[in-house]
Amino acid sequence: MSISYISEILPSLFQGAGLTLQLFFWTLIGSLPLGLIVSLGLTSKIRPIRWILDLYVWLMRGTPLLLQLIFVFYGLPLIGVVFQRYDAAVFAFILNYGAYFAEIFRGGLQSIDNGQYESASVLRLSYWQTVRKIVIPQVVKIVLPSVGNEVINLVKDSSLVYVIGLGDLLRAGNVATSRDVSLVPLLLVGVIYLLLVGICTYILHKVEQRYSYYK
Repeated sequence: MSISYISEILPSLFQGAGLTLQLFFWTLIGSLPLGLIVSLGLTSKIRPIRWILDLYVWLMRGTPLLLQLIFVFYGLPLIGVVFQRYDAAVFAFILNYGAYFAEIFRGGLQSIDNGQYESASVLRLSYWQTVRKIVIPQVVKIVLPSVGNEVINLVKDSSLVYVIGLGDLLRAGNVATSRDVSLVPLLLVGVIYLLLVGICTYILHKVEQRYSYYK
């Protein structure tokens, strides 16, 4: 494991890590709001909405993310819906993680006592004011550990995009390993994943401390 060899392969690994981080970022940006909206629908009193959203969550959680990636990129073109590789990955990841976040947020919403809604009604707050100012701050505190676990899983699940030919971190490591017949690239990939997970864990810990005043 020479320093010169490591310095030679690091640029390609960092380039792959850049794509991994982009996918991670856009998935969170899209799936967290989607999950919150779906969770509100899952707790709605309108049955058709609940049925449709229950079906969506069941499909996304009941099938592998790898299969969903293949279906979005290779299957949807059969009905005229065509995505570029990167767009297909982002779309599939947002749909998948949106479903998981929806179930997490739904559990948080259902843990809020009905008395708080009644108190907000007495104060003449609208439903959306109640949700935004009273319910969501408490739900965020409740669901943070579960959301944190999914965020960490997302870092690792991003490696699945190799199936549609994207050059993420793991693919860059596999290419270098096959070319040079060495496990060093994969060891470096493991180190980079550990660093990414460590950074996410630290940030999530700080966010949990930020909401500790709800105790």
